[in-house]
Amino acid sequence: MTAPLYLYPAKSVLDRVVAKQRILAHVRATAKLRGRLRDEVAQITWHAKLAYNTINLPGSFEVPELQVFVITLKGEDLHRDVLRAIDRAIPFPILFELHGTRGIRVTAAYKRPSQADPSKWVLDDHYASSDWLPAEMPRQPLPTAIDLKQLYQQLLRSLLPAPPHQGEALPDQLERLKAVESLKKDAATLEKRLRNEKQFNRKVEINAKLREIENQIQAMMKGVTT
Repeated sequence: MTAPLYLYPAKSVLDRVVAKQRILAHVRATAKLRGRLRDEVAQITWHAKLAYNTINLPGSFEVPELQVFVITLKGEDLHRDVLRAIDRAIPFPILFELHGTRGIRVTAAYKRPSQADPSKWVLDDHYASSDWLPAEMPRQPLPTAIDLKQLYQQLLRSLLPAPPHQGEALPDQLERLKAVESLKKDAATLEKRLRNEKQFNRKVEINAKLREIENQIQAMMKGVTT
């Protein structure tokens, strides 16, 4: 997914280095997580705080502030568990920029206050990501928004592989795209079975199921119900 790199207003930029131990102190730090932080992360930087007093957009219960973290990598990529650890340690929605040998990748998971306990945050399992972008790529101004919630949704949606349907809420869009990913896995399984199947009649049956799933995927991505 190709998404823009954004230029954050000067008043919002902090560029404060965050010690890895501060992250580990707020999560269940297994030996594997400690190893990944040590081996994969060169530096964690709190790059920007998007809030009413920095960009003049009102916050809300769902998005009181939006943080931007830059993770400088030692290698080519970062394990999702490290992102989740940082996300769980910080009680605000976060947009990550991964800076590595392949360029810059923007990634984020939908994060919202828990309905059962508003002091806790619910973090989506899936991280939406841009392609790896050239580090020298020109940055764009933040999109226009009336509040931080709308800004957060626009930034997240810029990372998703398909646009929302007319009037579709972000959680519904995310659920639809998760369903698409599940169908793609089913299709991959059927394609493997099709390659290995020897009997002609079974090939025909599997191929029919595969076409049905592919049609479902196409319809869901286009917003047409089947």
